[in-house]
Amino acid sequence: MPQPQTGCFRIALIGAGAFGGRRAASIAPNPRSSIRVVADPDVARARELAESLGAQPVADWRDAIERDEMDAVIVSTPPFAAPEICLAALDSGKHVLVEKPFGRNAREIAPCAQLAEARRLVLKVGYNHRYHPALAQAHQMVRAGAIGRLLYLRCTYGHGGRPGYEREWRSRPESSGGGQLLDQGVHAIDLFRWLAGEFSEAVAFLSTSHWPIFPAEDNVFALLRGPSGVTAQLHASWTQWKNTFSLEVAGDRGSLLATGLGRSYGPERLVCHIRRPAGGAPDEKVFDFPGEDDSLAREWDDFLDAISENRQPMSSGADAACTLAVVDALYESARLRRVVEVPQVIDDLPEIKSVKAAHAAGVRNA
Repeated sequence: MPQPQTGCFRIALIGAGAFGGRRAASIAPNPRSSIRVVADPDVARARELAESLGAQPVADWRDAIERDEMDAVIVSTPPFAAPEICLAALDSGKHVLVEKPFGRNAREIAPCAQLAEARRLVLKVGYNHRYHPALAQAHQMVRAGAIGRLLYLRCTYGHGGRPGYEREWRSRPESSGGGQLLDQGVHAIDLFRWLAGEFSEAVAFLSTSHWPIFPAEDNVFALLRGPSGVTAQLHASWTQWKNTFSLEVAGDRGSLLATGLGRSYGPERLVCHIRRPAGGAPDEKVFDFPGEDDSLAREWDDFLDAISENRQPMSSGADAACTLAVVDALYESARLRRVVEVPQVIDDLPEIKSVKAAHAAGVRNA
């Protein structure tokens, strides 16, 4: 796996939009890396962000990734553009961090996951929710068996949009691949898989309740069920007028409830309830995480560590392909109005099979 020549990772950032700016701000203090180039077709936007970082602005992303001195590339573009850019960056020998959901469907991103595996390059997808301390603590407790055998998971996640939302790329399926399911809902799907493993059945109802964005959805109601019977329930919404995030994980010994993501979603908290065999009120333990949201900085450290330690990071390209296979099954369910088998979706995409196998092998070896 290629290593930086200078001891400081030299980074090209593709996409100088709102989230590209957030990503850049989160990693700028990190002494282990330096953003050297910012690429965006909006030259003024690229220049403004580049000047704040002491980097060089360019209009064409190819000018950034083809530079031999670059060690890694951040891809912060809408999903329709990300797979092509990632594939070119990997082909040029660069490690890649790409913002979620990476592509519009699993088929689009499978070649990138396969190439990263073949070239022994780090390909990480920006599912930064795994790095929120309340959710990381919940994952640790689930893995330690603190709440026993898993029974079900529930997630509510949403915001109320903003004026002009219907004109943004997120509301156009040709750019985004879908609506709220691929915007915020996909974070919950990733967390469900991280906490409970793979799912075999999917059913979803989509609606366009308020925003004039059809055929994109502004609400998704979804159910997933795994081979062991673990069930996950999701409501993701663009009509949640007060920004909300909550994730509950229930086991046969107790439950966990994570709320808040910092910023407008409120402070992070994890509440653990352990039931008493004799019944009555459960024992309760509360973990508060009042600090600012530093999940992007934590995620960046994992990306750099993965390169240095010659390993794959959390939410690798192969992992993200499996998450999008679940999303594909949910969209197929909504279209067909019936339960869809997730393995059937994967079987219909032969290029996903090897990606899923690579992810499974990585999980076993982690």
